Amino acid sequence: MTGPIKAVNRMIRYALKCAKAHEFESWFQSAAAYDALRGAGHVACPVCGDAQIEKLLMAPSVQPARKAAAAAEKPDLATPASALEEAMAAMRAQIEANSEYVGVNFVAEARKIHAGESRERSIYGEAKPEEAKKLIEEGVPVAPLPFLPKRRAN
Repeated sequence: MTGPIKAVNRMIRYALKCAKAHEFESWFQSAAAYDALRGAGHVACPVCGDAQIEKLLMAPSVQPARKAAAAAEKPDLATPASALEEAMAAMRAQIEANSEYVGVNFVAEARKIHAGESRERSIYGEAKPEEAKKLIEEGVPVAPLPFLPKRRAN
């Protein structure tokens, strides 16, 4: 993506559900952006990685004018807002400190390690849900992480 990131109030929030009935929410630049990302298999359940996603009905979020000014202030996204967020931040720090980020080469590197063709070590990276499922079917020990790599997070 080029250019500045658009303000959150110009984005669309969708309530979503995977085929395994996990419900979650996500923000998209537009309805067309959601359709394009979903069509390319880039919208997946954060719980199980399932890419069969459907939109749920949502009521529009309307703010009174007096609350709009307060909402315009930047939220503190760096500070965990709950015990769950604190635990996830600690888990992320542990993984990043003790594992090697292999990026989009994750699937190939995981197979090489499993086959003994590459040195054994902890790695993390990116994989499409269908690629991760194939690794599991092949007996490669992998697990989805509940966060995006820093280079892909806003």
